[in-house]
Amino acid sequence: MTTLASGDCANCDRAIAGPEQKFCPACGQPTPAHRIDWHFLGHELEHSVLHMDRGIFYSLKELMLRPGHLMRDYIEGRRANQVKPLLLLMITAAAVVFLSKYLLAGDVLGSAFVVTGAGTDAAGADVKFDALMAEIFTAVRGWINAHYAAAALLLLPMEAAALRLAFRGMGLNYPEWLVLTAYITVQAFVITAVTIVVRHWLPQAQAWGIWLSIVYALFSLAQFFKSYPRWQSVLRGIFGFVLYFLMQTVLILALVLGVYLITRGG
Repeated sequence: MTTLASGDCANCDRAIAGPEQKFCPACGQPTPAHRIDWHFLGHELEHSVLHMDRGIFYSLKELMLRPGHLMRDYIEGRRANQVKPLLLLMITAAAVVFLSKYLLAGDVLGSAFVVTGAGTDAAGADVKFDALMAEIFTAVRGWINAHYAAAALLLLPMEAAALRLAFRGMGLNYPEWLVLTAYITVQAFVITAVTIVVRHWLPQAQAWGIWLSIVYALFSLAQFFKSYPRWQSVLRGIFGFVLYFLMQTVLILALVLGVYLITRGG
């Protein structure tokens, strides 16, 4: 691997003692800096992605096998081997969007969030209202399908707030709950990616995936709060997710009502 000739740190210009000094004492930059070539790219791929003791695969493996321990390590500062949760969130969301685009024609939600028209009355008012509601819900569904990662990020603070309320008194602040919720969302994305692959042969996999994501999240929270009885963590988790789904429902209904009032007024 070719190195860039310099006696100073390439990042902050701090003087480097010699070749035996592997990191800059001021900014932590590895020294010496290496020129970007094929060997460098292969080295970065190996250490950032393929290593099972650090990087993306390590973080995903631990998140699916020992989720509570991984979350606790990150919260308590043991982060050297881990990929940042926001980066994991973006990578797994991109994987879901990619798989859904090529395997499901972009329909991530599948049978979820589908609204059909109801009945009618003599005046036909119900038909008109139901058609308008179906049109609005279809538009919202289409936006979520087209902006799946953005929708997940927009809803993440709400989920974190609901879980923090459910686990009040457990010693975590709101930013820490944002991190835990990001990890839980990554889990859901991994499970969603798997269900997308098998949905072609097993249509009911989508429903199973939703329930599996909830069970996995409850297991993760119970493992994270290891000093508390597991049944208590599970019950608090169920309350948190019920509260989150209620908040989601209120938000969606508020959006639909707003669009309806604007449409009716126009």
